[in-house]
Amino acid sequence: MEREEKVIYYRDELNDEFAGDNIVTKQIDGNYRYLRRGIVGRLLHVFFYRLIATPLAFLYMKLHFHHKIVNKKALRQVRHKAFYLYGNHTHFMADALIPTMVSFPRKISVIVHPNNVSMPVLGKITPYLGALPLPDERKAYKNFMDAMKELMQEEQAIMIYPEAHIWPFYTDIRPFKDTSFHYPVQYKVPVFSLTNTYQKRRFSKNPQIVTYIDGPFYADSDKTAKEQKQELRNQVYQCMKERAKRNNMEIIKYIKIEEKRKSRDD
Repeated sequence: MEREEKVIYYRDELNDEFAGDNIVTKQIDGNYRYLRRGIVGRLLHVFFYRLIATPLAFLYMKLHFHHKIVNKKALRQVRHKAFYLYGNHTHFMADALIPTMVSFPRKISVIVHPNNVSMPVLGKITPYLGALPLPDERKAYKNFMDAMKELMQEEQAIMIYPEAHIWPFYTDIRPFKDTSFHYPVQYKVPVFSLTNTYQKRRFSKNPQIVTYIDGPFYADSDKTAKEQKQELRNQVYQCMKERAKRNNMEIIKYIKIEEKRKSRDD
């Protein structure tokens, strides 16, 4: 079954956004509560995360995408340790669900854009699913880092999408900065990469999503913090680039505008 190919033209791999959600973003200020530790908060977490989100994630991903995880056993090496997981950002729904499936049975938090807690209904639920929105001001940043520290002390897992912006069904890895890699350097914890690929299915126009897990990667403690960040970033990026070669189905073709103009001039 063939799918009609869609084309998206872009200018900037680092900053262009194609999520198309048009959400009015709320301000993440010093009043935002990152961790809901009260009795009600804990009960809502169990209800939404364990009883609702986890089984729905498995069901949706298996039925719609025949989802498969390769090398999940790598995470056994950090079964009782905190770690960071870095992945490519290519699907609004799948990217929200896959971290839960990869880390199962342990829970995982996800650093997200404030849009994820700004939606009218889901925005009220996502904090109980582990969403940690990026802060907008100094006091909020302190609260954000306090929450991060607490999660690390509890030996939890945290997911980060370093590409920052969603490019639906993109089959390569966009260049990303090393900024977010200062967290594992600061807390001296290992890092894993998560690479989602889109692969052909014999009797369906929908792709199969195959997720590859690699790691752990460790920073060299003999190097400076800046060098450690860059080293971790490069290890993750190179591994994801190699895994991205497993893509064999291009649903959306991405063309850089400069390339388009050059081809016309030729």
